[in-house]
Amino acid sequence: MTAAAALLTLAAGIAGAVQLAVMGRFGQRIGTVPALAFANCVSAVVGIAVLLAARRSLAGLADAARSPKWLWVGGLAGAFIVFTVTLVAPRLGAFATTGLFLAAQLAMAVVIDRFGLFGLTRIGVGWTRVLGLALLAVGAALTLQRA
Repeated sequence: MTAAAALLTLAAGIAGAVQLAVMGRFGQRIGTVPALAFANCVSAVVGIAVLLAARRSLAGLADAARSPKWLWVGGLAGAFIVFTVTLVAPRLGAFATTGLFLAAQLAMAVVIDRFGLFGLTRIGVGWTRVLGLALLAVGAALTLQRA
């Protein structure tokens, strides 16, 4: 199962790079906010279709609505991410946008692990993680340089 999870994560990473490139062009074509709205409509349709296929019911939506509101931050974060990459990818390029995004994402992930935020297991921060973050920060800064 770990190998399958790793492969799925790699596929999601590839999809993320494709998404930011495509959304950047889409935003240039129709505007950032309309592109965001349309992408989220497509996501909603796909999500509902998958829910119906998996559960044969929309009860999962009611379960989500009854969940603590702070859990909705995931949806808000997703919309913010799509908005941001739609806006900045044409300006920074796919490589720099991805580099900065990943560096920030991994830095926040270390904080989440260290303090066990959002109910996750606490994982310490050793020198290897600090060094990794420092190297990521340097790498992210280097992605801003154009050839």
